[in-house]
Amino acid sequence: MTQKPVCLITGASAGIGAACARLAANDYALVLNYRSDPDGAARTKADVEAAGGTAVLAQGDVADPDDIARIYKTLDDSFGRIDVLINNAGIVADSAPLTEIDHARLTRMMNVNVIGAMLVAKEAVIRMKAQGDGGAIVNLSSAAARLGSGNQYIDYAASKAAIDTFTKGLADEVAPDNIRVMAVRPGLIDTEIHAKGGQPGRAQKLAHMVPMKREGSAEEVARAILWLASSQASYVTGSTLEVTGGR
Repeated sequence: MTQKPVCLITGASAGIGAACARLAANDYALVLNYRSDPDGAARTKADVEAAGGTAVLAQGDVADPDDIARIYKTLDDSFGRIDVLINNAGIVADSAPLTEIDHARLTRMMNVNVIGAMLVAKEAVIRMKAQGDGGAIVNLSSAAARLGSGNQYIDYAASKAAIDTFTKGLADEVAPDNIRVMAVRPGLIDTEIHAKGGQPGRAQKLAHMVPMKREGSAEEVARAILWLASSQASYVTGSTLEVTGGR
């Protein structure tokens, strides 16, 4: 068990999830979920521990209910509670118009980005309600939810729009239990997700479209997430915070 509040971060092996873990090392005991990058997850864990923090790894695919159960078993066995969920795990696929997107891709996108996020949040809510002292959930949306991402990632954009709606609905459901639910909507951020979508260097190439004329960093998004999760945002729920450089 731990004296620190406990935070579960899904998708913590790289990008925004890993940045959250590094910044939260001194404030939370961490459960770091990853799906397919054990080396990246191990690096994140090592960084947390080097900063004096505590972290355990929990492998699992959030699209698989059995894996979600295993992630939470790790959390329950290690710390016995959850105070914050950073619901970050998500995927993107190669840039394509809708006419080139098939059923298998859509199913995988929604299973990970929407259904998986909802089921992970469900398990957090169950535990937070049982604990009786509230908690915070921060979901990862995207500026794509309002931009649409036509001819690029229209399926990804639709999945993130679903997260926006889910955030508001769940916030209303659990506010009486002192559980706050928010989302962060990153814009053009320099992370590995662009390469995974077949466009390495995309953030730099499109930076001129951002009013601030630069891409953002994973750390800048992570700082916004951790503020929302903290007691400094104690009267914030149901909100989605833009971290987009004005785009």
